[in-house]
Amino acid sequence: MGIVYFCIKKINLKMEDLTTEQKIAAAARKIFTQKGYAATKTRDIAEEAGINLALVNYYFGSKENLFKQVLKEKFEALFGLMMPVLSDRDISLDEKIRLLVKNYTKLLIENEELPIFVLNELRNNENIFNPILQQARTISQPTIDEQLQHNGFAISTPDFIMNIVSLTIFPFIAKPLFITSGMVKEEDFLQFIENREKLIPEWIFAILKQSQQ
Repeated sequence: MGIVYFCIKKINLKMEDLTTEQKIAAAARKIFTQKGYAATKTRDIAEEAGINLALVNYYFGSKENLFKQVLKEKFEALFGLMMPVLSDRDISLDEKIRLLVKNYTKLLIENEELPIFVLNELRNNENIFNPILQQARTISQPTIDEQLQHNGFAISTPDFIMNIVSLTIFPFIAKPLFITSGMVKEEDFLQFIENREKLIPEWIFAILKQSQQ
């Protein structure tokens, strides 16, 4: 009976620990997104999570460690969608374009703050994502180079990727400008984005065809 009780207690503690850690991580995502790294205090995260300040330090050691985890998650969410699609030789360029636009649109509708968060931190430390970006380029670029050349498109891989990313992501970055200027109403923004999801692949195809040799 004593052994059974000990095992159950140990399992419950692990579940409790995981729940606490998840609470801290969720609170950190919210506060870092709202305030950025410099303006965020560990106490802010603890208050948002509804826990003792000491627990934040216990699980993550420091604000910097917690921030690195949140930043890595957000960056991988934003750019991690690319690598599996771009590096797959069995997915045609047409399919790649449609998949990337569709996946990014869905991700950003659910996480509108994501691009601004990543851009703000890039401005503070432009080298912060170098290892991830270099890995993505090493894995993906040879496949895209090959597919562009095979189809006779005289456009570079960086231009190809930049066109997809910028056309998809920029409206979310510029949303306040669109709303404030009256170009798009707040209640119409989702429809505006969904319309672009259909149009962006056609624009990319047109650019590719124009470059065809």
